[in-house]
This record gives sequence, C-alpha cells and structure tokens, in this order.
Amino acid sequence: MSWKRIFYLLTVVVFASVSGLAGTVVGGVVVYQTMRDSLNTPQASPLDTGSAIETVSVNTIEYQTSITQAAETVGPSVVTVVGTIPGQATFFGRTADQEVSGSGFFISEDGYILTNHHVVEAAQELRIIQADGAEQAVKLVGFDQFSDLAVLKADGEVPAVAALGNSDVLKSGETLIAIGSPLGEFKNTVTVGVVSATGRSIDTGEGYSIEDLIQTDAAINQGNSGGPLLNLAGQVVGINTMIVRASNSGTVAEGLGFAVPVNTARAVAEQIILKGYFSRPYMGIGWQLVTPAIAARYRLPVEWGVYVTGIQANSPAAQAGLQEGDIITRFDDIQIDEGHSYINTLFTYNPGQAVKLTLVRNGQETQTEITLGELSGH
Repeated sequence: MSWKRIFYLLTVVVFASVSGLAGTVVGGVVVYQTMRDSLNTPQASPLDTGSAIETVSVNTIEYQTSITQAAETVGPSVVTVVGTIPGQATFFGRTADQEVSGSGFFISEDGYILTNHHVVEAAQELRIIQADGAEQAVKLVGFDQFSDLAVLKADGEVPAVAALGNSDVLKSGETLIAIGSPLGEFKNTVTVGVVSATGRSIDTGEGYSIEDLIQTDAAINQGNSGGPLLNLAGQVVGINTMIVRASNSGTVAEGLGFAVPVNTARAVAEQIILKGYFSRPYMGIGWQLVTPAIAARYRLPVEWGVYVTGIQANSPAAQAGLQEGDIITRFDDIQIDEGHSYINTLFTYNPGQAVKLTLVRNGQETQTEITLGELSGH
C-alpha cells in the first residue's frame, strides 16, 4: 500500500472522528440551550390557583395609638375597691381583720361604680382608691350573686365615666384591653390580648354556672376582678371576673381569663340602681342535684333531676303542692341534665311566670304547674 493511500485513510478516520465529536458538541449545546430556556421560562406551580397574592398591610403605629388612647381615656374612671372582712371569734381569741381588694369603674356621673360581687362579698368599710390616689368611702347598693356583679355608690367627686359598648358584636381575634389593680397594689395596670371565644360557661361549684362569658388571653390576675375589659374604641365590653389556672384533672393552663359581657352587666346594674336589687325567679325549695352516680348509689328511678329536700312555708313550691322527696326532671320541655342545671334553667324564666314541672313522686311520673316568685339580692 502506497504512502498516499495510507494518508488518505488516516484523513478519513480523523475527519470522521472530528465530525462525531462536533456532532456531540453541537448536540450538547442544543440540549444545554433547551434546558436553559426551560429554566428561564415561568412554569405553573402545582399549588398555583391562578389568583393574585393579596398583600395585607398593618399599621402598627395606629394600632398602638388606639391602645394608648383607650387606656388614657378609660383609666381615670377605674378604681381600686378595698374592703375589710372583720375577724372571727375563735377558741384562741379573735382573728385579725382581713383586707380585700379588687377593681371597679364609674358608670355614671351620679357616682355609681360597677364591680364584681365576690370583691365586696362579706366586706365592710368599703372604700375606693382612684387613679390619682384620692380615696373616698363607698356603699354597696346591691348585687347579683349569679352573674357575680355588684353596684357601689360614691358621694364624692367623679373623675371620669367609662363608656359602655356592645358585647354582642365581639368577634374572636378582636383586640381587648384589660385595666385593673392586680394584687391590689399595681393600680391601673394595662394588659392587652384578644377575644379567644364568646359564650363560655364556667361551673362555680355551687350548683350553677356563670354563662355567656367572654374568654380572653389578656393577662388577668387577682385584684383585676371588677375592672373593665375594653375594645380599641375605648368602650367597655366586659367586666373582668375570673381566671382559670388549671383544669379539673390538674392540667396547668395559662391565658384563660373570663369576663361578664357588658350587655349583661348593663341590665343588672340598671335594675340594681332602680330597685336596689336584681330580681331572679325562685321556687322556695331545698334541693340536691341527682346525677347518674347518685341515682345508682341510692337506687333512684331517674338519672338526672332535682331532689326536693325541703319546702319553704308559703313559697311558690308550697302553693304548687310540691313535696319533700319529689324529683323534678323537666321545666316545660327542658330536661334537667349535665348541660341544663337547675339554677340556670330556672333563671331562663321571669318572676311571676307559670312553669309546667314534670316530676317523679313515689316512683310515678306526674306534672304540676308553679308560678315563680321573686328572689331579690340585697
């Protein structure tokens, strides 16, 4: 084979190799360009709903200003309520007097003050300490134990009156402001939280529940009781009443504060101011709640009801013919059970109203009608 033929064959091989390499390079360039175009082209996300993202702006300056203005407006109307519980005579001598305190606020130019009943219960020599440190004596006008509300009256100067709002329009998540005197020492303390829920019910352990409460995570401590709970407009929407630190099982809880709605408080206060008391319906019986456990222990014929342990003379119950040993199971169509206590069911009626009672007497179910009397809280 001549050297010319050998050179020709080498040229063909080299040309073919270069062509193959060039094809590879060109192909690679094409693939790379395609990938780059794909990456640079906007792709639809599998989570994309096609709607534009909405931007929400929050003006923190206006928010903080609203809190400050509300506290400054209502603050002068808030007072520390102080009372003395007299000491008790014991075998070892008389115990020392005990000072108790809570909060309250002026609701009228006439000097009426709204607070909690448990703040002033059993207390004597009541007085208030105003935001500016001035003190004056007050007297108890009236109270309603079952809503834990009381009205006081001051005859001296009224520094300011709190505006009452509408608790029926509160919504979960709405900002709330609590003002009071925690521990009786730190007067006009301001804390902020939200409406955690409305319509809450708390069992008092005394046979009835305080119902329709506002739940809030605004810090409420001992001594805050009776103080106002405000909205951002500076209106009172609730009366701080209680805190829950633990569940019945012992589980520790935080941020569980409760307030009586101002619409309830307004109705109670107006009647107390007008009549000196808040009237509730009553039957005039001694009673014991029947539960499934009690029914099983004493072999009673019903699992839920109200066992009548006594009848007051000349009471509505006596006039209706109720007898000791009767077990009341229904008020009209309302069954007494875990969700419908005797007291709270009774309080859905008005004094003077007629109610059909279903009861069990000597193992037999019967019915009778009772006209409810008036129970006044003095």
